[in-house]
Amino acid sequence: MMTTPELQQPQRCLEYHDFVAGQTVPFGHKTVTKADIVRYARAFDPQPFHLSEETARDSNVGRLIASGYHTCCIMMRMLADDLIGGANALGSPGLDEVRFLKPVFPGDELTARCHVLEKRELKSKPGVGLVQGTLEMLNQHGEIVMTWDMKAFRRIVNPTNVGGAA
Repeated sequence: MMTTPELQQPQRCLEYHDFVAGQTVPFGHKTVTKADIVRYARAFDPQPFHLSEETARDSNVGRLIASGYHTCCIMMRMLADDLIGGANALGSPGLDEVRFLKPVFPGDELTARCHVLEKRELKSKPGVGLVQGTLEMLNQHGEIVMTWDMKAFRRIVNPTNVGGAA
């Protein structure tokens, strides 16, 4: 049975004014275990290459791998804990262009980075900004295993300071 991890207060989530177009922000860390992969697969993506080493041997990869959706969930948790969570998070209008570039294996140590593309204050909603970026998840070898284009609504704590100065 899936258990919900204990919620943690985000440690260093960024505010709207902290995001600067052109900057790259590293965040997150997660070591993926075999038990994590199998637990997620049993609950949400029960394909043979996610369920056991034995059944994965006959796949095109030849060994146990994490579900791409599991990888997305790991990225979302790192985002919420370390980058865009907190009291000024206002959700997202969606994400685009999710790409699974390399498989995630048991024992992989995953980190992420956000390349900030742009931000703008919403004219239709004063005090709300939209941050757009490309997210990359990397394994312990520095290989990019997944990318996605994200958009996040952020409450602008000081609406007079929308130019990106900290």
